[in-house]
Amino acid sequence: MSNQSYSVLGAGSWGTALALHIARAGYAVRLWSHDRQHVEGMLRDGSNQRYLPGVPLAQAITPLSDLSQALADNSQILIVVPSHAFASVCEQIKPYLQDSNRGVSWATKGMDPASRRLLHEVAQDILGTQHPLAVLSGPTFASEVAKGLPTAISIASNNTEYARILAEQLHTPTFRAYTSDDMIGVQIGGAAKNVMAIAAGTADGLGFGANTRAALITRGLHEIMLLGTAMGGKAETFMGLAGLGDLALTCTDNQSRNRRMGLLLAEGKDQQAARAIIGQEVEGVSAAREVFLKAKKLGVEMPITEQTYLTLYEELDPREAVQSLFNRAIKAE
Repeated sequence: MSNQSYSVLGAGSWGTALALHIARAGYAVRLWSHDRQHVEGMLRDGSNQRYLPGVPLAQAITPLSDLSQALADNSQILIVVPSHAFASVCEQIKPYLQDSNRGVSWATKGMDPASRRLLHEVAQDILGTQHPLAVLSGPTFASEVAKGLPTAISIASNNTEYARILAEQLHTPTFRAYTSDDMIGVQIGGAAKNVMAIAAGTADGLGFGANTRAALITRGLHEIMLLGTAMGGKAETFMGLAGLGDLALTCTDNQSRNRRMGLLLAEGKDQQAARAIIGQEVEGVSAAREVFLKAKKLGVEMPITEQTYLTLYEELDPREAVQSLFNRAIKAE
């Protein structure tokens, strides 16, 4: 067991899966949740029955609701909360990072809904610029990581040494991390692919078939690249794990909450009813609004994103939304 420990902040399915992986990699893990009853349940059951039922917690994982205990010593900090809670968690951890250059990483996907900024901008604004920052992203389902199935991710950082350290610490025989210096591109890929997954789920739910799904994925990737490069990301990032890899995974497998949202929309459910059925955070719902408004501000044309936004927020009939994409004027690819 290494002397280094990890503080995983956020005990949803993804946070718990990463905690399990980190424990397998040989590190002690403090798994923090703001909900004391949730923590008490994990301690009682020896598992996270709320979000990852049936998967025992490793002995190296200690569930905690006290943030000061969770951040004790010089542990690696990994934030895994929904995007709407990211700024709040940064504010909460700020007092524990003063007078240090301690790094902060996160596996949260999405933008800040209040400001439509990328999360590294939020973190820098709250925590200051002296802290190395990193984002973990890529094609990952929590249940498969929890089971130790082979997985690959990208770790993008403003500090190449910090990215290298995290990649080495997270590496196991079944988990490979690639490093990147494109934080913008990796974050845009992680946010926008959830919007495309809602669109793909909607099309599949309407019975439009594999041809439509392939078209949505391909043109969806084009949209993501247009927005990402307009915001300063690198085009090649979107052909990697955090772009095409995550997009393909999320659009094609029903483990994706975003894809399931689309399937429920196709059944006639509105977004509130669909979210209640899914029972967990569906990041693509807020991302559809944030990405659409960001693209509109930058003058980036994103028709799939626009139709998904209209379906979610302006009650456009899903069949009309998909059909409108095929009624657009002919253009060169």
